[in-house]
Amino acid sequence: MGNRHTGTTAWSSEVVEGLFDRLPDVVFFAKDTAGRYTAVNLTLVRRLGRRAKSELLGRTTVELFSPPLGERYLAQDLAVCRSGRAIAGLLELHLYPDGTEGWCITEKTPLFDPSGAVTGLVGTSRDLHAPASGKASLAGVAAAVDTIRQRCAGPLRVEDLAAAANLSAYQLTRRVRAVFGLTPAQLIIKTRIDMARQLLAETETPLAEVALACGYCDQSAFTRQFHACVGLTPAGYRRRARP
Repeated sequence: MGNRHTGTTAWSSEVVEGLFDRLPDVVFFAKDTAGRYTAVNLTLVRRLGRRAKSELLGRTTVELFSPPLGERYLAQDLAVCRSGRAIAGLLELHLYPDGTEGWCITEKTPLFDPSGAVTGLVGTSRDLHAPASGKASLAGVAAAVDTIRQRCAGPLRVEDLAAAANLSAYQLTRRVRAVFGLTPAQLIIKTRIDMARQLLAETETPLAEVALACGYCDQSAFTRQFHACVGLTPAGYRRRARP
């Protein structure tokens, strides 16, 4: 029989990078145990305002992102390498040096050698896009989204959203995932943080009032959630948005 092999002979970082270079809405990276980039795709290069991958390789996020964001991303990297545990489905707002902002879902997975020692990590950050109108899966989801926006200041449960959409919690979860790529709980967080960002950037509303308006029982709880998603405190974000 003839040789039916038509693909590449082996996997390599160049092959993987080439695949991710074609995805403008996905950031791909690999790092060593010190958090230094060992591989990146062109999407990350462009978002960091650089011209070539070589400008990123061998450097950490501390050297490429403004503080305290670089320190936050590096701390994530080092935690993955120390613990050997992956970060999965992390909802984050990325703030890039060129001034752009965008919600994404981040995944970071440790890499192991044959002895079981961690040698680094590989990861992606996938952009979240606004759903296109007219999707069949939007049936019921719009009602749930409206409920989140209208009742953002109060307690929200997935069961409440499902009732507003005339769906079961299971059906709502499937449709929200199909439309937004998020769980209903993540969608609630995103909606609240988006509202907070708008208030911080466009008004002088005191932080405690922003917290209450966005459904947080006190300013400290709001600050913890905001920092977990954005990497900045609410006050820090306001300073960045209104220099």
